[in-house]
Amino acid sequence: MVLKRNTQVGKNNFKLINLVFLFYFSLVFNSYSNVNLEGTFTNLKILDKISSKNTLLKLKNGELIKFKDLSIKSLKCKNSEFDDNPEITAYIQVRDLKDKNNDEVFVFNGWMFSSSPSITPFDHPVYDVWLVSCY
Repeated sequence: MVLKRNTQVGKNNFKLINLVFLFYFSLVFNSYSNVNLEGTFTNLKILDKISSKNTLLKLKNGELIKFKDLSIKSLKCKNSEFDDNPEITAYIQVRDLKDKNNDEVFVFNGWMFSSSPSITPFDHPVYDVWLVSCY
């Protein structure tokens, strides 16, 4: 007597295991790529218009840094998903420390874009600030 095996069950289990692994790895890699888009440090370049000196300032997101007459805080920065035309955005808050009358008003409070700084311009008589990088 010849015994017949049901080989279809084994093939279906193999396909199911492959499908589960494929789904799992697609979730892991998708979440990993989104995590890398947000940075913890923001680099700003500050131009002193009077002395014509550039300064590169490294900010940790959430920390307040005093630079001469300015108080600068970067709350969040993010890199774009596209590699061919990278866009860096950061939420920046800047106060002028010389203005003692109104200590709670920001000179700049909003999103800054690396490719087009004129969208939300930083308007100060002495300093010019623009976004360089996020990592």
